[in-house]
Amino acid sequence: MPAIRRVRPARAAGAKHRRWGRLRPATERDLPTLVRHRRAMFLEIRRRSKREMDRHDRVYRRWARRGLRAGEFFAFVVEAPDGQLAGSGAIWLQPQQPRPGRWMAERLPYILSMYTEPAARGRGIASRLVRRMVRWASERGYPRIFLHASSMGRPVYQRLGFESGNEMRRELAPRRRRGRR
Repeated sequence: MPAIRRVRPARAAGAKHRRWGRLRPATERDLPTLVRHRRAMFLEIRRRSKREMDRHDRVYRRWARRGLRAGEFFAFVVEAPDGQLAGSGAIWLQPQQPRPGRWMAERLPYILSMYTEPAARGRGIASRLVRRMVRWASERGYPRIFLHASSMGRPVYQRLGFESGNEMRRELAPRRRRGRR
């Protein structure tokens, strides 16, 4: 008599991710969490003073609110089953200078403020957010999407097809203002 083989029922596409929450567009009501996530992201990248971060939070909140209202800033959140936001990420339609070739778009989507709560890491939340943002940009006909990755995020982006590149910059000391001319 042949052995009876147990067959696992097939999972519906995306079923694995539903356990970890629902991915949805962020609204202005989500701004406190978006600001908190961005703050946590920067603090994990490099130690900063409370004063510097408090000032940044106020400026970023105003900038993000203005961008949401103007249609230049789009954020996505993953809402855990308990209603808490487990992760977030955003797209800013960054102005671009004209270039020859296929990069003639006046604005290009730039991914920023990616963050996953520590307790929710390792569950594909960041990958899910990035895939959604790539799809969002593609559906709108943008020729390219870009970002600057932290060392922690770089492997996620590379797995999702982003090419590594280098950014060069130079920090400038603020100039002292002299009397009016």
